[in-house]
Amino acid sequence: MVGKPLILSPANVRGGGSEVRGRTLTIGNWPATGVASEVAPLHVHHEDDEAWHVISGALRFRFADSELVAEAGSTVLVPAGTAHTFGNAGPDPSRFIIIAPTRLDELIVELHAADESAHAEIYRRHASEVLE
Repeated sequence: MVGKPLILSPANVRGGGSEVRGRTLTIGNWPATGVASEVAPLHVHHEDDEAWHVISGALRFRFADSELVAEAGSTVLVPAGTAHTFGNAGPDPSRFIIIAPTRLDELIVELHAADESAHAEIYRRHASEVLE
């Protein structure tokens, strides 16, 4: 069965974020604010790659042994098995597109709905691990 294309248009993301979800891939268009405010602790996805394209501003990525700032126009691919976290590089707000398997989108949804004491188990269920 052939599906219909999903479109993440600018009208869908004004003032906030939005995403489209296919069967195996999720693409989100999200804002980021604050100075070096990380969205998660250092973590690793053992089986899934994850990618960001910076539309405006800059994102700061922290890895196990290094950091980098990705300016607007940059695309960052974090291969499975790479410890990472990210956040806005600030002080100006940023906007980015994140491309991830639906398993990682499900992980994020579950983390936002759960108490922090359940986070380690949620990461494990999604072939991921918190490192700090």
